Amino acid sequence: MHLTAMVDATCRKFPDKTALIFGDRTFTYADLRERSRRAASALRAAGVRPGDRVGVMTYNTPGFAIAALGAWRAGAALVPINHKLSAAEVGYITEHAGVAVGIVSAELADTARTARAEATWLTTDDELTGTFDLAVADAAAWDGHEGDETDVAEILYTSGTVAAPKGCVHSHRGIATVAAYTSVTVGLTRDDRFLIAMPIWHSSPLNNWFVSMLFLGGTTILAKEYHPIEFLKTIEKEQATAFFGAPIAYLAPLQVAKAQGIDLGSFDLSSMRIWAYGGAPIGAETAQMLQRVYGSTNFYQVYGMTEMGPVGTALYPEEQVAHAGAIGAAGMPGVDLRVVAEDGTDVGRGGTGEVWLRSDTRMIGYLDNPEATAAAFVGDWYRTGDVARVDEDGYLFIVDRLKDIIITGGENVFSPEVEEALLQHPSIADAAVVARPHAEWGETVVAVVTPAADVDTPPTLDEVRTFLADRLAKYKIPRDLIIRETLPRNASGKIRKSVLRSEIADA
Repeated sequence: MHLTAMVDATCRKFPDKTALIFGDRTFTYADLRERSRRAASALRAAGVRPGDRVGVMTYNTPGFAIAALGAWRAGAALVPINHKLSAAEVGYITEHAGVAVGIVSAELADTARTARAEATWLTTDDELTGTFDLAVADAAAWDGHEGDETDVAEILYTSGTVAAPKGCVHSHRGIATVAAYTSVTVGLTRDDRFLIAMPIWHSSPLNNWFVSMLFLGGTTILAKEYHPIEFLKTIEKEQATAFFGAPIAYLAPLQVAKAQGIDLGSFDLSSMRIWAYGGAPIGAETAQMLQRVYGSTNFYQVYGMTEMGPVGTALYPEEQVAHAGAIGAAGMPGVDLRVVAEDGTDVGRGGTGEVWLRSDTRMIGYLDNPEATAAAFVGDWYRTGDVARVDEDGYLFIVDRLKDIIITGGENVFSPEVEEALLQHPSIADAAVVARPHAEWGETVVAVVTPAADVDTPPTLDEVRTFLADRLAKYKIPRDLIIRETLPRNASGKIRKSVLRSEIADA
């Protein structure tokens, strides 16, 4: 189903039901449909045509939802852009995707215009008084053709090669299917009120949760940005029933409450029935502690890949403690899973291999990158690059990443990208970036560098972080710096990152 048709169908069922909440503002499904029709007209007036790509770089505000729905109704593809990226990083994505028109939060407009000055950037803000917001308010509703379900709906960017993130191209049918599979997996219903406090431009908040609410006729509650205590206040105020976040989103409130003398038990969280998390596993002790603190055993871990929609596996509430640290024992409904050895055979219990996934939600391919697309798939199977150990009960535990992705606070960091930036520093001759396990963030980024021969004093962590500030997003910048005379390499010259990981884990 085309996403526009999906929203229209939900609107016909529940026109007066609250679809979106942001602060004191509420929008019914009829409101959203009308605003999306006006947004389509506003975008077409700005030059958008079917098949074009519309960039959207905002916080979690109504402007994102209206822009996304308007782009789809106008026949364009949505290109969600990480608002934490530097101008150089935004510039690469918008140029690669061919973004000519974009919607940006007013606070981020300078970054967007620096990144791609030739694009038309329309602004949105909390009060819906930005240039895009006013254009939508003034536009006539458009009844454009909804298009075909095989049309491109989204181009989601994820780390790929050293200097070039790849754009995952997804169809309307694929994204609608993500919503169906996700809803079945965690038991979402039309009565749910889902709080999105993690960035909505991420594939999971966007497709697993926001689109699922549109699919079912549920209510999305938007928090502009995540705050450890405010998110609990929002749950209480809005009687939210479901939430998704990285493990740190659950652990941070404990730290802040302790520092500020706040009693977490004073928050009424009784409306909540689904606590979902992803980006990193949690241990048994942490799982039990979170169950006590949040007064619920209804925790779900979801594991998936942007290339798959994202869908993948789930660890259900009854498995959280007994199988802590696992990503699940099988694919979620609608998803097939294999763990494959180097020789292409499936590994059994006790074995280790690469996780392969198959689902109707898979991407069409990487934008303008047929070589990478061919390398990522074996027939219908997507090679995740994650290496998993299968325990004796059949549960999968991620033990390594073939693609060297570091997951910190739910954000993906591709180590070669950081290494390349480090090597631009005049005092650094060689560099490797690895992950250090972290109880709260899942992993943190650690740089191991060799100083240039002509420098008297090695660079300090503060110097390196300052140097990288305008080259990388903040979450990609190393939190620790280790100086070595040489980096360990194998016979072919490749850095032995397993050695470095072991050393920094023990440091």
